[in-house]
Amino acid sequence: MAEHERTTWNERYRDLARGPRSPEAFLVRAYENFIEPLFPLGGTAIDVAGGAGRHAIFIAQRGAGPDQSAPRRWRVTLTDISEVGLERAQEDARRVGVKLDFICADTRSVDFGREQYDLVIVFFYLEREILPRLAEALRPGGLVVYKTYTCEHKNFATKGPQNPEYFLQPNELLHAFPGFRILLYEETVRECGLAELVARKPK
Repeated sequence: MAEHERTTWNERYRDLARGPRSPEAFLVRAYENFIEPLFPLGGTAIDVAGGAGRHAIFIAQRGAGPDQSAPRRWRVTLTDISEVGLERAQEDARRVGVKLDFICADTRSVDFGREQYDLVIVFFYLEREILPRLAEALRPGGLVVYKTYTCEHKNFATKGPQNPEYFLQPNELLHAFPGFRILLYEETVRECGLAELVARKPK
């Protein structure tokens, strides 16, 4: 199964157009409204199943503080099953002058550690069995920023997964991190079904 997924994603990243790729607007808003105010000098972050690294690079470029005179302080790890995707991320990171750490593996086999990160970001990926380990990997006071498809997605003829196993049920993401403080949660059905979450681990 994992090798089939690796092959599929390697082919997709080989076909991906070269050049800058903007982060999701939701991550930009989450950074401005939650991440930067809580971590103005940066910290440690992990981008789970982050592919070619557009979100990891966005975070790694930030964290210098209000006066922008201090060195950037976000240390970002990017995980993905596709070595082609990670190679692209490495090239793009080098091009913009930031450093990323990489883990090339099926996320189900990744050791995320315990209280290793201040920030966990996950976009357009759902593997329910790793959610408790992501919560454990966050330090107290850390944030999870998560966005992916809901079961409403099946009603739209748009790109994205077709396997219903990868669709969130109503309010599923809202309750995916028990005990966390919900800072933002929204489900939308415009053009596709999506859920967005920002949640903070208790101190």
